[in-house]
Amino acid sequence: MPEVPGREPTVATVNGSLVADEALTDSDSTAGDRTDTTPPRDEAGDAELVLARIAATLAEPGLVILTGMPGAGLTTALRRAAMDFRGPVFTGGGLAILRTTPALALTRAVRARLPVADPALLVEAVRSRVRDGLLVLDDLQWADPYSLAALPDIARHCRVLAGLRTPHPLPADVERRLRTVASGWLPLPALDDRAAEAVVRRAAPGLAPTAVAAVVRRAGGVPLALECLARRAAARDGDPGPGRGADPQVGYAVAQALADLTRPARTAMAALGLLGTPAPGPLLGPGVDQLVDAGLVTRAGDNITPRSPYVAEVAAGMLDTAERRRLHRRLAQLLPDAQATRHLAAAGDTARAYQYAITAAAAAKTTGERADLLLFACGLDGAKPSYDITLAAAEAALTAGRPRSCRRILGGAADPRSVLLRAEALLQSGHPAEAETAVTTIPDAAADHLVAARDRIRVLAALTRDHTDPAPLVAAVTARHGLSPRHTGLRAALAAAAAHTRIPGWENSLAAATVAAGTAGDSLAARWSAWLLVENLAADGRLDEAARAAQQAAAACAADLAYSWQTRFLAAELWCTALRGEALDPVVRRALDLLDRAAPAVAHGYALAAASLAEADSGLLAAARTRLARQGACPPSVTGPLDWVAGEAAWLDGQPDQAMPQDSSHTTSALLRGLREITARWARYDGAPEPGYETTEHTLAPVRATLAAWQAVATDPDRATEFHPAARSWHAMVRREEIRCLLALGTHAREPEQAVPPLMDAERLAEQSGQVVLLGRVRRALRRHSVRRDTRGARAGDDLTDRERDVLRQVAQGEPTRRIAGLLGISRETVETHIRSGMRKLGARTRTEAAARAMEVLG
Repeated sequence: MPEVPGREPTVATVNGSLVADEALTDSDSTAGDRTDTTPPRDEAGDAELVLARIAATLAEPGLVILTGMPGAGLTTALRRAAMDFRGPVFTGGGLAILRTTPALALTRAVRARLPVADPALLVEAVRSRVRDGLLVLDDLQWADPYSLAALPDIARHCRVLAGLRTPHPLPADVERRLRTVASGWLPLPALDDRAAEAVVRRAAPGLAPTAVAAVVRRAGGVPLALECLARRAAARDGDPGPGRGADPQVGYAVAQALADLTRPARTAMAALGLLGTPAPGPLLGPGVDQLVDAGLVTRAGDNITPRSPYVAEVAAGMLDTAERRRLHRRLAQLLPDAQATRHLAAAGDTARAYQYAITAAAAAKTTGERADLLLFACGLDGAKPSYDITLAAAEAALTAGRPRSCRRILGGAADPRSVLLRAEALLQSGHPAEAETAVTTIPDAAADHLVAARDRIRVLAALTRDHTDPAPLVAAVTARHGLSPRHTGLRAALAAAAAHTRIPGWENSLAAATVAAGTAGDSLAARWSAWLLVENLAADGRLDEAARAAQQAAAACAADLAYSWQTRFLAAELWCTALRGEALDPVVRRALDLLDRAAPAVAHGYALAAASLAEADSGLLAAARTRLARQGACPPSVTGPLDWVAGEAAWLDGQPDQAMPQDSSHTTSALLRGLREITARWARYDGAPEPGYETTEHTLAPVRATLAAWQAVATDPDRATEFHPAARSWHAMVRREEIRCLLALGTHAREPEQAVPPLMDAERLAEQSGQVVLLGRVRRALRRHSVRRDTRGARAGDDLTDRERDVLRQVAQGEPTRRIAGLLGISRETVETHIRSGMRKLGARTRTEAAARAMEVLG
């Protein structure tokens, strides 16, 4: 088949679509006829169904042709069908560079010289060798004319299975003849997500779930693309990244296929690759029908979606520079400004790209979109944004939760507005001292709104300083601006100061300041206030309220596409839920998923603390402690939670000497200070040395009651009953501390009638909440009073199957279901089945409890 002649296309529009500006060549016309005369494709459900249909169709002599796009796995499917066939198999096929060699495809299959000069003898020679066997021909698109001409006659006597890559260069009359005689013309479907994930796991076992999902999404179920993208992601820290150049293997396969398309079809496929999203068919032009027929795209109404986004990107990458720029320019004319700006930039038209971005930013409906557009405009090579645009970009970046982008855009500008935005970015990044220093350049004589913004930074920074009373500063600020300043950001900061000193009604004031800032359009102040509300509620042990506030704020940020702020609130919600001792399995799964994503350091720290605490409480101590040991530098705001969780995990793991916390007086959270002191008491009870610092006064009633009970039993063991009211005070706050108080009562009580009832209450609570390690300690205390429990259920752990053991070991290492499925080569549903079976056999209520018990049984 000759190559398609003609010069490279230039792109024009007809009724808003992309078409080539030259007339179709003869070859193009043939391809167009082929599209019109092609009967409807025989749709199949999945690969297994296709293989079953091949086997059923080839129960008698006949021809079955399996079609698929480049990299779809045709060769693998043919191999599997051949392996399933009971009888001799003769495998051959066409070769692109030897298409003119007579009967080469058949000669390779039967391994004998064939009489190519006589068609009848050629058919008989093949029939006499194949007989009741199976003739398999791969790459039928490269088969020589003699083999193609003989196939219909051979199929009358033999079973023939052929693979045909689409699009293909076969002449229209040859395709019509093959379709006429074929018993089945079956398209090979793309892999579903489960099978695609398994391919990615085999190619790159260490990829995180989010990276696996990204690879699956981009590859579109094409095995070759899945493998290439998986290897690329493994080499690039989980980022398969678009636009990084095609893998040579995929690029060659796609190049061969696209060479057999008409020019309008090639243009449409390249446009899909440049767009990176589905597109309306009229936008892409008349080549869409051929792409649909070739199986390269799918049609849903007017929308056209590439079967594999990666293959579309490869198609776009095959354009030369000039052609790609022309196509980018035409797309920019047909798309809204927000999308057009990137196409103009790619076309080298920086000036228009900048102007389009500014126009689109002004019309943006969400903070995230506006920040993206303004930051893009300011980052264009050669762009010279105005002062107002630079400030707008920096402010939008801050509102979207991107402080580093804000500082990058501002550079070293020293004007007051830039200084204030830079200080806000430092504050948001966890550097309050630097932020406070930065605003010292704003004089009192500056405009009122600048001074108010300066004082906002000063107040918020002062609230983070240890052993410093912010009252004098707050008094000076209110003296200047009043108790209810017009500046919504300053009003929110004063509400935060009231929260810091716990002035009665502080939570209502902070919530009202949040609403006022949002109503006034000050989204940054509103989000800061919502964040401070969550942190202060959590610090006071009002974890349920904090979690609800975090959920509401996260939903609002998601609607505004403020992803960085959203992840902060999601992580805070998980931390509160883990502290309460609820839903430990979901907390672990959600927190690990958050850790796999790009998120601010604060969000990462809270998610790490939540996952590690939930794992430690559930019995997965090795996974929790390993994850904590690998943590990097964290902002001061999450250092306290992480330090306490590390100490708590060490105590749960039977290493009290490593559980002793450092001086907690600098920790701003009253709850965390109390928890650290309680953990230290348990560690000393288990043999750890006395701390080298003095304890502090505690404001939370449950903490005071618990520490008072410890002090009481230290002087008189008969006062162990004081742990009972302490346990009740924890009931609505932190379940694990309620259990520990009951355990302390049962441990210190001398008489069984005093010890056993609280221990049984502790056992019930620990079972309900999945606190596996504490449950084990409670049961050991019960055994001292001759009360025993069967911890494994009706059947022994030895009844676990090998696969159940393998799955539970992976769960114990903190692996999620998707990763376990990939590592073991089984489906997610099968993983869940093994987990449920293991839970039943071990008498466990949660998957992590089952894993912990399995590790006890298996060692």
